[in-house]
Amino acid sequence: MLYVGLEPAGDQVAACLRVEPGVEIVARRKMMTANDVPVRIATSYFRADLFGDTRLAEPEFVQPSLQSALTALGYSFGHAEEHLTARPPTAFERETLELEAGEWIVQVLRASYSAEDTPVHVLETICAANRHIFSIGQVAGYDEF
Repeated sequence: MLYVGLEPAGDQVAACLRVEPGVEIVARRKMMTANDVPVRIATSYFRADLFGDTRLAEPEFVQPSLQSALTALGYSFGHAEEHLTARPPTAFERETLELEAGEWIVQVLRASYSAEDTPVHVLETICAANRHIFSIGQVAGYDEF
């Protein structure tokens, strides 16, 4: 884990969580590596007014998953929206992912909403654009694309 705590909501995340930009939200940020090479920064965002006093705001890993914690808090999944952006990295992203000058990142912003349309989880994934592979598996028993 790189960080767990409150931080001000940026414009994109604020829109997804339906809060004003700058409002304090819960952030859970971690980095993933492959063969000791940093390839992905994943940050989960939650509304502090809904989840600030829950285990989602605590620094430990949430077991068995964030989704199970949301379900235990009474939220069932309704739908999600994803936004994909390719752009130059911020200074933090360049340093954390150890990018060379001129390398870009891919940002995937997934906003998940409950069955009642409450924004419950925003996941921002920042990937080094030139060193990331998304592995896709098939559902058992199906050979379809």
